[in-house]
Amino acid sequence: MFANQLYKTYETYKEQKLSHRRIKHNDILSLIKNRNSGVFKISEIGKSFEGREIYLLKAGTGKIKVMLWSQMHGDEPTATQALFDIFNFFEHPGDLKDEAELILKNCTLYFIPMLNPDGAKRFQRRNAQDIDINRDALRLESPEAKLLMKYRDAVNPDFGFNLHDQDVWYSAGNTKYPATLSFLTPAFDNEKTINESRKKSMQLIAEMNDVLQNFIPNQIGRYSDDFMPTAFGDNIQKKGTSTILIESGGFADDQERQIVRKLNFVAILYALYSISNNNFVIKEITDYEKIPFNKKNKLFDYIIRNAAIPNNNMKYKADIGIRSRNLHDKDIFEIEEIGDLSQNYAYFEIDINGAEIISVNIGDDAEFLIQTYFVS
Repeated sequence: MFANQLYKTYETYKEQKLSHRRIKHNDILSLIKNRNSGVFKISEIGKSFEGREIYLLKAGTGKIKVMLWSQMHGDEPTATQALFDIFNFFEHPGDLKDEAELILKNCTLYFIPMLNPDGAKRFQRRNAQDIDINRDALRLESPEAKLLMKYRDAVNPDFGFNLHDQDVWYSAGNTKYPATLSFLTPAFDNEKTINESRKKSMQLIAEMNDVLQNFIPNQIGRYSDDFMPTAFGDNIQKKGTSTILIESGGFADDQERQIVRKLNFVAILYALYSISNNNFVIKEITDYEKIPFNKKNKLFDYIIRNAAIPNNNMKYKADIGIRSRNLHDKDIFEIEEIGDLSQNYAYFEIDINGAEIISVNIGDDAEFLIQTYFVS
């Protein structure tokens, strides 16, 4: 099976020069400019607000047009890294040459990696204008949004992959399992109409879900499809492109999201393969609808359960929930919740059975507690 082969041989294709989340524009420039296999046609298609180059990489000669764009939000780099792994795959597919050639024969692929390089520099969601590009699909006030819509209209792709990261604290439904990957076929109107184009994206997501369950069982969710009039996915869907949102979430002990990067690699390439041979059309809309909705803030990074906390000569029992917070250059961990967290879960939990914690407050640095209870 193609997906299993991709998963097993991933290290063959992994771009080793990208190994951490906080990648910058300079990290990808040489990886774009120095490609010389002849597989990709590379074009500088514009610049960011602060003048950083944005590139389009085109491959394939097929009739089915597929456009993929990543890092519209500067602090969401997981899929950007996976795209460079995918570039390596198409240039040197090894034992998977037949599958690579089939995709490139039947599809023409258009990749825009790192749409928001100014945000990536700051490791922030918004661009240098403080505009959320993904909410600028109508006014197009940011140069990055103008560029994306310009090329969507020029290419008029049959399929579009809108690649993002999400918080690691979403669960797949009301469960203990993280939503390691989440999907959405966005609506294009308030009625959530399902036309033929939108149906295709639902079928393709259902096909991807079935395959990915082999690697991350119970760890796939989907977003609500409430119509968002200013969002890119909704508007690109409205223009007739079957749009697939992929959100990269959390996986245990994967702070740099390198395991989730690998899963993106498998998911996207398998989707392209399914598009190239039309396999996904056997799926039903109901297969898509079976994917559980994301449950927001169900998870913590760490939970310390049943702590005894002294206060005013008394002690009370509480659970302590700890989450990470992004700074530009690192992640820090803070105490975010104190109380009854019996309906919440965490990537790492410990029950300290009434052991006393002398001082604990919301917003405190949690590094000491992590070192004490989870590392020592």
